[in-house]
Amino acid sequence: MPIRARRTRLLWRSLLTAALAALMATLMTPGAAQGAAGPRTPDESKPMYAYENAIRESVWVDTRLDGDADGRTDRVAVDIVRPRELDRTGRRIPVIMDASPYYACCGRGNESQKKTYDAQGNPVRFPLYYDNYFVPRGYGYVAVDLAGTNRSDGCVDVGGRSDVRSAKAVVDWLNGRARGYTSRTGQERAKASWSNGRTGMIGKSYDGTVAQGVAATGVKGLKTIVPIGAISSWYDYYFQQGAPLYDSGPEWLSDAVESPEARARCGAVRQRLIDGAPRSGDFTRLWSERDHVPDADKVRASVFVVHGMQDLNVRAKHFGQWWDALAENGVDRKIWLSQAGHVDPFDFRRADWVRTLHRWFDHELLGYDNGVDREPMADIERAPDRWTTDRVWPPRATETVTLRPAEGDAPGVGTLGTRRAKGTETFTDDPKLSETDWAERIDTPTPAKAGFVTRPLARDLRLSGSSTVTVTATPTTRTAHLSAVLVDLGPATIRDYAAPGEGITTLAERDCWGPSTTGDSSCYRQTRARTAAVEHTIFSRGWADLGTWADPHRGRPLTPGRPHTITVDLAASDHVVPKGHRLALIVAGTDKNLIEPPADTPALTIDLARTHAKVPLAGGASTFRTSASVIPRDTRLDGVAPPRPLTPVPGGSPS
Repeated sequence: MPIRARRTRLLWRSLLTAALAALMATLMTPGAAQGAAGPRTPDESKPMYAYENAIRESVWVDTRLDGDADGRTDRVAVDIVRPRELDRTGRRIPVIMDASPYYACCGRGNESQKKTYDAQGNPVRFPLYYDNYFVPRGYGYVAVDLAGTNRSDGCVDVGGRSDVRSAKAVVDWLNGRARGYTSRTGQERAKASWSNGRTGMIGKSYDGTVAQGVAATGVKGLKTIVPIGAISSWYDYYFQQGAPLYDSGPEWLSDAVESPEARARCGAVRQRLIDGAPRSGDFTRLWSERDHVPDADKVRASVFVVHGMQDLNVRAKHFGQWWDALAENGVDRKIWLSQAGHVDPFDFRRADWVRTLHRWFDHELLGYDNGVDREPMADIERAPDRWTTDRVWPPRATETVTLRPAEGDAPGVGTLGTRRAKGTETFTDDPKLSETDWAERIDTPTPAKAGFVTRPLARDLRLSGSSTVTVTATPTTRTAHLSAVLVDLGPATIRDYAAPGEGITTLAERDCWGPSTTGDSSCYRQTRARTAAVEHTIFSRGWADLGTWADPHRGRPLTPGRPHTITVDLAASDHVVPKGHRLALIVAGTDKNLIEPPADTPALTIDLARTHAKVPLAGGASTFRTSASVIPRDTRLDGVAPPRPLTPVPGGSPS
């Protein structure tokens, strides 16, 4: 063969080989682009598998704990639904998992759905839409009964080792590291040979709390968690800095969710909950075991946080301290913050939520390069159904700025600015009044609060993150509680978080999110925003027992007549106080319906020179500008009815 012809043939062979290699790389890589000239097409899992023919089965996973002390390790019930077609091919699939104590007692979602079973005990209905939507797209869905609930062994320990191990054991089983059985007491083994081990946990409230606890163990195979309105520290659910947030402890919740069988055999565990959670508010070993924030450095999974900034059940401090700890440890994360209370995003932003969650799981569990990880980190609701985004959260230009209270022209009606002041303000605790009562009378001398207000703002002021208020107070009694709130003084339309529904109204019409079966519908009642026109918005809160001034983990009697200095943590938030509105700081005693009153009825005198607030301002101190003008009398808040106060669930239940 002539040399020139041979070179031509070798050149074509080389080009053909390169082209085939490029083609194979394109076909085998999730999220591959189209041709260089064409637009990028995001990968998305499609509904390709028959939901009505899916495999529905139950497995009992050994937790290797004996919580009920019956001499046998506890097994937790795991109800599974997965595509039958993929089982036939041998293709292994990822899993979406919701571990909950509520599947039998209380139900899940806005319609309180419970699990149902056929006459043979096979699962029929899986609450919520996750199974209907994701199983046809090639995912397995797993609903776990936590220990002591529904069909599981063991005892409920309200966020403790048993709760976390219940769910972690299932992640281990999905990865071939734990034992599963086909029945609650039999010895026939069940293996998750259909699972590729890649697991994403999701859930609201208690369920999301368990997801965070499992992630904080660093378990291998857990790739992402989506905690919605979740607790990051169980102590901070029942107390804040010694101040009781509810009138009962975790034993009430244990009673509510335990199965009848567990209730009969778990008296010793319940007593340990009572003994380990004294109403004094002291931080005990029980609470240390249930605090996930210090273990954020163990988290390997990505985290998609969702929380209502007006959640007065699982209060916003929970997401703030968890988020900050994740950020310090470089965890991949995303966040949605709504104006609602304790509400699932499926019920306040449904279509956008399902679309975003779909893309999140496709990216984290299927490995699709769909760009969701390159989109803005934060979605924040500014007004009902009006959302903005941030590339990172809090914004990079956010700085902590110190604001200081000062005396005004009337007792209890002070000013707020950046200059250090002298003088004192005095108030007397009145447990009959709430934060809304204080804010309503912000410009009027009242004996139960000390209020400090800026002039009207010359520009919008955005507070983004967690604030603190340091107070030096001299009490007249040996016990005292403190409340501190930040208020936007000015008219607005907000989600009515204090009304039934906590910011949503449930409608009669339904929409559907995937295929249904006779026993498991994918159709749910629609909702719309429930709004209120207000003249002030309380957007961040914090409470403390002044007796914890020296040690946040242990209260002690106060010395009447002696000043005590304490720093109160305020809940994380992201709020814009508009130009022309005023920013207020209110310091008072018992916040009705939100904390319990102290044993005494103290009067407290605040030393203004030793009192200040540290607030996170997006853009820094230069954004804090006020106008020299005086707010017109007809726009003051005197006599304006505030939103109704929240009536909490007796005993507290993070459902």
